[in-house]
Amino acid sequence: MKLFCADLEGVFLPEVWIEVALRVGIEELKLTTRDISDYDVLMKKRLSILNENNLKIQDIVDVISTIDPLEGATETLDWIRERTQIIILSDTFEEFAMPMMKKLNYPALLCHSLTIDNDGTIKNYNIRTESQKKTAVQAFKNMNYTVTAFGDSYNDTQMILEADNGFFYNPPESVVRDFPIIPVTKNYNEVKTMIESFL
Repeated sequence: MKLFCADLEGVFLPEVWIEVALRVGIEELKLTTRDISDYDVLMKKRLSILNENNLKIQDIVDVISTIDPLEGATETLDWIRERTQIIILSDTFEEFAMPMMKKLNYPALLCHSLTIDNDGTIKNYNIRTESQKKTAVQAFKNMNYTVTAFGDSYNDTQMILEADNGFFYNPPESVVRDFPIIPVTKNYNEVKTMIESFL
């Protein structure tokens, strides 16, 4: 039995925080796991910026509702789902996810959650479990799945290396340089070719 796991942002959707940064005009919100590999450091910085600028959950959701999938992403995801099972493993949050999932025809998604006050202030983020992408891959392997994983950034490397097979999708040069043993795909046609080689 074969199972595919993929990241969300940078693979099927634009980076949400970059889109938010562009909309609200706060340059520092453009930082992602491509820039800061320590997710806790990155999220604490983001929450601090949101609170300093009095940005609420609805401000973020309003931006997310306008984000469209990357060109060809929905068709590629449908193509994969016609051939095998795929689960999206993301460091996004349940409270952000539904507008994005609708545009991708509701794939299975495992992610984190937020603690939000009654006034919409995002107080904290709640990790589902430490190294959740790697842990999920380990669990699927323990269920006798052969797992292939792909993503674009530092926070995907653990799941890619843990999987039976893995590759990058359109990563930045810094990630390629730091993980030269991981194969790289640059477009969805290359993704399909790679996936077919593992089916």
